[in-house]
Order: sequence, then C-alpha cells, then structure tokens
Amino acid sequence: MLLRSMLLQLTLLLSLVMLATPSHSAAPNFAAVTPAKPLLLPNDFGAHPAFRTEWWYATGWLAMPDGKPLGFQITFFRSATDHDAANPSALAPKQLIIAHVALSDPAVGKLQHDQKAGRESFDIAYAKAGNTDVKLDNWTLKRASDGSYRVDIVAREFTLALKMAPTQLPMLQGDNGISRKGPEAAQASYYYSEPHLQVSGSVTRKGETAAVSGTAWLDHEWSSTSLHPDAVGWDWVGANLDNGSALVAFRIRDKHGAVLWAHVGLRDASGKIMQFSPDQVRFTTLRNWRSLRTNAVYPVALQIQAGPFTWQILPLQDDQELDSRQSTGAIYWEGAVRLTRDGKPVGRGYLELTGYVKPLKL
Repeated sequence: MLLRSMLLQLTLLLSLVMLATPSHSAAPNFAAVTPAKPLLLPNDFGAHPAFRTEWWYATGWLAMPDGKPLGFQITFFRSATDHDAANPSALAPKQLIIAHVALSDPAVGKLQHDQKAGRESFDIAYAKAGNTDVKLDNWTLKRASDGSYRVDIVAREFTLALKMAPTQLPMLQGDNGISRKGPEAAQASYYYSEPHLQVSGSVTRKGETAAVSGTAWLDHEWSSTSLHPDAVGWDWVGANLDNGSALVAFRIRDKHGAVLWAHVGLRDASGKIMQFSPDQVRFTTLRNWRSLRTNAVYPVALQIQAGPFTWQILPLQDDQELDSRQSTGAIYWEGAVRLTRDGKPVGRGYLELTGYVKPLKL
C-alpha cells in the first residue's frame, strides 16, 4: 500500500548510488500513471522498470500446529535510480532491490524481522517483467502459471517456505487500478490486490520446522510520484473479511494530524466493489500504545467508518513496531490485526502506521 515503508530505507542506498553516478549522466525520464494506459492483467503481474518505484507486499495470518496465531509480512521493493539508463554496463546501479520480512508472535512479544538490499545484478537480485518473479540473494517471491505464489525466505531468526494460492480474482484498487493518494491527479499509483490467498507451507525457528496454514493478502503497486508535499505519514489496513469480502482503507496525514486524503475500497464475495471518497471515510483512535524503545505513540486500535459501514481494528499484540535505527533508520508500526463489528469478529488483516516518530521524508 502507498509508498511502502521500504521507501524509508532507500536514503542510504540512493546516496551511495549517487556517489557512483557521473555528474554528466542523463537522468532517466520515468513513466507516469495515466488513465490513457490502464492496468491490465496478466500483463502487469511482472515488474515495471520504467516507473520509479514498485513493491510486492504479502501479509497474512498463519495457524501453528497447536492452533496459535502467527502474523507474517514479506515485502520486495524495486526502485529505479537516477543513473544513466543508456549505460550499457551490466553492473550499472540502475535498479535497487530491497526486501523485508517480519513475524508477529504473541509468545515472543515483539517483531522478529530481517531485511536485505542490493543493486539489481545477474542472478543475485532482480525483478522480472511479464510475471511476478523477484529475487534478492536467497529470498524469492515467484508467481506460477496457475496464479499461486511461492515464497522462500531464509532470515536471521526464521525460515519461511510458503505457497499462497488464489481463491478470488485480483481486486483493482481505486478507479480500475489507478489509486489516488492525494488531492492532485498526479498523486496516484497503479495498484491491485489479491485477497483471500490460501496459505500452506512451513515456518522454521530455532531449528524446528512446523507446518502452517492460513490466509494472506498480496498488494502490487507501482508509480513514479511521491505523496503530497505536506504528508508526514499514513495509516493503512488491508483485511480478509470472514464473509469473503475484501477491505482496503487508508488515510494520509499532515504534520497537524489532519487528513490530506482518505479512501476505502470494499469488495463483497460476489465481486461487487464499493468505493468511498475522503468525505465518506473517518478514522477514530480507540487506543494508543507507547513504545518504550522509541517513545512513539501509535493508534494501534482504530475505528474505521466508510459510509454505512463501521469496523474496529484490534492488534494481535501491541508491540509490532519495527525499530531499525541501527541499520536503515526506519521506525514504524506494522502488524497483524483483528477486525470486529458490534463486538463480533469479522476478519483479519494487517495495519501499517508510519510518520509517528518523525515526518516521512521521501
């Protein structure tokens, strides 16, 4: 969703790339999001190197053999640099690949996470066009001909080997896949989701492998523009509802907490999509949580209203903050959440909260 939290990790990498870029290099002319070129599947499952930024973002809930829940998040991010696109060298840093993975386990009490980053090169790091096929070292996300995804991640504290199989058609976000992110038409991205993916596979931790099953949500988004200049962060949720519906809701905030833009998309089990404009969407904080590490205060429990619909968002665990000050410097909250209506459980998803430590700088 939006300019994934991975954008926060680009600062150091891009500065290194700029040092390696000759001053006389011609800056690339990045492609634009335009209604004249609609999002088309299956053509757009793959990478779009002509655009500045792109990400594949998978989140979900897993059930361990004892029935206990485990949240997971996997992101692969591609970013084109300002390096001369005409440079014929295979080693030219034209594209950066970044990946991040995290587990939410109430038994652990905080996120277990890992990250990688590098320039696109040979068979080590790439994002291929045509179909989803992204790799960074020994981390991979690949879409098969039947539409299922294979995920293989060997992180510091755990290993994931998962298959995510579709049970519904992809959901085009916004206006047939063009998703507005601000009051100006140029503040937009191409964006589709694949909700209600059926997950099977295994999780290995501390040398022990456990079979898992569950449900997941996958976002694929690409653009060449950033957010509104007054934006400092966003709140976003993507959720698989128990009745087969799929929900996306987000708001983009300024430094005073005012909403610069908001949107809700709701697709029912029959495929009917309802869109709610900023004036129809309201986020209300139900409960805050303060991090003892960063002193940041996050609205980890929220109420979201969209037209006649209301949902409560409740965290699997309060501490799902990612604090990477020792590496990339990014600090944000991203974790598994339950959804309720009138006190009854109605679904599960993931919530992302950014810009609560310091303003987002792209």
